[in-house]
Amino acid sequence: MDYDPQELEADWRERWDAEGRYEPDPAASADLEDEETTFITVPYPYPSGGMHIGHARTYTVPDVYARYRRQQGDDVLFPMAWHVTGTPIIGAVERLEKREEKQMSVLQDTYNVSDDVLSELETPMGYARHFIEEHYKQGMQSLGLSIDWRREFTTNDDRYSKFITWQYETLKERGRLEKGLHPVKYCTEQENPVTTHDLLEGEDVEYQEYTLVKFEHGDADDTTTVPMATLRPETVRGVTNAYINPDATYVEATVDGEPWLVSVEAAEKLELQDHDVEIHREFQGSEFVGEGVTNPVTGDEVIVLPAEFVDADNATGVVMSVPAHSPDDYLALQEAKADSDRLESYGIDPKEVDAIEPVPILDVEGYGEIPAKDAVESAGITDSNDPDLKEVTQDVYNAEFHTGRLHDEYGEYAGELIEDVRDELAAAYREQGDFGAMYDFPEPVVSRAGGKVVVAYQDTWFLTYNDEDWKAEAKRVVEGMDTNPANTRGEYDHTIDWLNEWPCIRNYGLGTRLPWDDSFVIEPLSDSTIYMAYYTIAHRLDEIPVDDLDRDFFDALFYGADAVEGEVDERALDLRAEWQYWYPVTQRFSANDLISNHLTFYLFHHAELFDEAQWPDGITIMGMGLLEGEKMSSSKGHVVLPGKAIENYGADTVRFFLLNSAEPWQDYDWRADQVAGVENQLRRFWNRAQELIDGDEPDVDPDTDLKHIDRWLLSKLQSTIESTTDALDNAETRSASQAAFYGFEEHLKWYRRRADLDRSGAQWTLRHVLETRLRLLAPFIPFMTNELHEQLTGTPAEDAPWPEVDPKWQSTRTETEERQIERLTDDIQDILNVTEQDPETIRVYAAANWKQSVFETVRETGTNVGDVMSEVMQDPDLRERGNEVNDLVGDLVDLVRSLDDETLAVLDEVDEISTYETAVEFLEREYDATVEVYAEDDEGIVDPEGRAAKAVPFRPAIHIA
Repeated sequence: MDYDPQELEADWRERWDAEGRYEPDPAASADLEDEETTFITVPYPYPSGGMHIGHARTYTVPDVYARYRRQQGDDVLFPMAWHVTGTPIIGAVERLEKREEKQMSVLQDTYNVSDDVLSELETPMGYARHFIEEHYKQGMQSLGLSIDWRREFTTNDDRYSKFITWQYETLKERGRLEKGLHPVKYCTEQENPVTTHDLLEGEDVEYQEYTLVKFEHGDADDTTTVPMATLRPETVRGVTNAYINPDATYVEATVDGEPWLVSVEAAEKLELQDHDVEIHREFQGSEFVGEGVTNPVTGDEVIVLPAEFVDADNATGVVMSVPAHSPDDYLALQEAKADSDRLESYGIDPKEVDAIEPVPILDVEGYGEIPAKDAVESAGITDSNDPDLKEVTQDVYNAEFHTGRLHDEYGEYAGELIEDVRDELAAAYREQGDFGAMYDFPEPVVSRAGGKVVVAYQDTWFLTYNDEDWKAEAKRVVEGMDTNPANTRGEYDHTIDWLNEWPCIRNYGLGTRLPWDDSFVIEPLSDSTIYMAYYTIAHRLDEIPVDDLDRDFFDALFYGADAVEGEVDERALDLRAEWQYWYPVTQRFSANDLISNHLTFYLFHHAELFDEAQWPDGITIMGMGLLEGEKMSSSKGHVVLPGKAIENYGADTVRFFLLNSAEPWQDYDWRADQVAGVENQLRRFWNRAQELIDGDEPDVDPDTDLKHIDRWLLSKLQSTIESTTDALDNAETRSASQAAFYGFEEHLKWYRRRADLDRSGAQWTLRHVLETRLRLLAPFIPFMTNELHEQLTGTPAEDAPWPEVDPKWQSTRTETEERQIERLTDDIQDILNVTEQDPETIRVYAAANWKQSVFETVRETGTNVGDVMSEVMQDPDLRERGNEVNDLVGDLVDLVRSLDDETLAVLDEVDEISTYETAVEFLEREYDATVEVYAEDDEGIVDPEGRAAKAVPFRPAIHIA
């Protein structure tokens, strides 16, 4: 039967669907407490675009684990749903309605949406449904993911919303929700708070609290505040000048009753941050160039210089300069001094600027009096556009923060480390009225609606993740679960430590309305914390009217009959049994970057809402996918669609490449040439399997009819079962697939060289090995393995139990003997490669008995040369051999150090001569030469060139003629 992956895979998908193969239900007679269950979840997709090959890996890794646990005998639940909450889909629809060029390119060029279908995408759920059905679901089914599709839902389904309502009413009652002004990320286009999932650019950027140093312009009768933002308020005494962008637009405005001068953009941000802002006039920054402003702390007046590098959309749009401690400020000042013509064009006397000198305000280890000057000169940087300047600047900032000590002019803070007093110093100046504060992003952030994102104060409801008792419970969850890889455990604790209040509502968007104020919607990260529990009963809630799903219903479902006063809904208790059957989540697979939000929220909410018995068992994090060495990007069209990949290579090939190219938590790189290579390897595997399946099943008694080489392969099979099982227990899909496939292929390559494959014992061995490997590979390449296993045994591979190590076939001695033959073969080949001989006779010399005696001494005494020599020299015969023994001991100590204890233990049982003699037929066939085996001290030895004396135990000497 030829290998046609598309036809084969289509047949199996049809069978699975007809059988309801992956739709588990608790057995009616099962003892729910005793049943072995595995519940696997992965972040449900957000269908604001299509599925690409990076998503394919995200969902295939948990599928491997699910299939593995089924073969281990567990009841396994692997569900899927669709996350539509929030504004990204609404933003995508709005961009579609505007026919934005970039959006149209993504839809038509990347995801192949035809013109006649576009109109169906012009409603949020129409848009979502298209990508759910035509991309994600179709892609998952094509990949053969073993998902229970009965349980799918979207996060704006009425019944799911009732579940979220119950969650938030419960959290509010328990004091985990508060209301108040809070800084949030805010889309100016949609006039709506946003979070990470709503962002098109700047997903990883967090807002920062800037200190505003309130410089003053004018005289006592007419003073205007010119606030300048900084993250280093301690440098205020080192300010020598300021910069403004002459081409940007600024405003004179009243801010909280004070006259201020800031950029137009800053005025908008300040108003959104709960300041009372009234704009009086706009003007170009060039109008303010050359003016003087007074430092509120020192009383010194400094000049305002022109600088196009000032971003009017960052903080206030006016920047203070500290050239002694900021490398970029130092270079900017030198460049300003060098451009006298430009200064004169603004009416500035170049001599005034030339007289500006850096003012050092602290001492820092590793730098001189002017750290910024030292840093740029040491790095050889002379241009403020040098790309290395950013790193140099950060190095100075880090050094000053951790080791910098303030000068005497800082009074009570003099001599103190910056990191110890920065916050206290800023607070003191703020109390005096010299400093203010504002929030902003260090780089641009854009929402999926295309709007600029700023920081705004909102009267909002927020989750109190800063509650110390809640933090403590979340840490208990971390303590009790497996984190994979292990080094991620600390990341959860770190996130719990720094996490503060989290705004959990939006002004609008898809999702569940806030129960006590339906003008708000619960935001995406906040409605996706315990949806795993909903999976367990989602398919059965359709039987229950929406209005019946009230607080009492879910209380009874999750907390039992005692949690409800009055009559209890028996339907809820019935569902409770299924929830308890599956919960807790055995393994959650998720992205590494979600530790800092979603995954930690998941732990907080489970800690609060459920008993310890329902807390998560484990989390495995996932790495990123690259495409031909570059980050995948749907917006740039740099993606591979799973459907296209499956069409080209077949689903098994796609799966196998994704699974064995890297461990789940490592980044991987999709490369077309390597994927094609995997397809060729699987095709060869199929063809070799067909050869065995097409042959007659041999009549063999494995206890009596197998030879050494057969037993060697069967022993290698046991270690392969063990290593594959160990790897999959830890979700190490690469290690597991490498062991079961590539590693064992190397063993088979040697076996095919060594064995007479026409022999019945060899055919029995190969069939047994194939049957076992098909079961080992079933989680990875389910289509091919099911088909081949069914052809071979009459049963699909996934219905056969996971292989267990059979001690009967484990033999370290057999493997050690065969390793000696392999090593001998390699040594012979090395000699032939060097000498370019065409041998007629190959003579193999095993070490003499006295050398074997020395080896036994080394093995028993240990690898201390002195101890070994002391022991062997007690034998008069060995003592007479002097230096010969001394040299041998050194060689044998090296040999023993290279061997593990188990191998050392069996060497005592290995007869070298017999081992080599069993391989004579193979070696003669391999080299078309006569092969003779001798012991070094044989009476009838043929040793024409005296090679035998060079033999060492388990390292025979060789003569080729």
